[in-house]
Amino acid sequence: VQLQASGGGLAQSGQSLRLSCRASGTIFSNNDMSWYRQLPGKLRELVAVITSGGVTDYADSVKGRFTISRDNAKNTVYLKIDSLQPDDTAVYYCNSRGPPPFRYTYWGQGTQVTVSS
Repeated sequence: VQLQASGGGLAQSGQSLRLSCRASGTIFSNNDMSWYRQLPGKLRELVAVITSGGVTDYADSVKGRFTISRDNAKNTVYLKIDSLQPDDTAVYYCNSRGPPPFRYTYWGQGTQVTVSS
């Protein structure tokens, strides 16, 4: 299984970015997909998840600004970040978790988002 993340880069406060993560080598529609981020000097944290059934959930810190979505036809999960803030500066990772009973988990390589004030 490979997860290829893209869409990061340098942005200014208040702008928007959309991250993408394309999966290959897996039955994408069966997997729960998540986005995590790792801020400098901090542990990796979960920011958004979308289940195989399309149910979404978000960390409280990003609710209202982050939107996770998926396109099963394109084997791709997206993370839209609105009203970017300098505190959003982090490496963003996508994560794939397969169905029970094994719940195989895979990580993408990460994409850097840097927000300037």
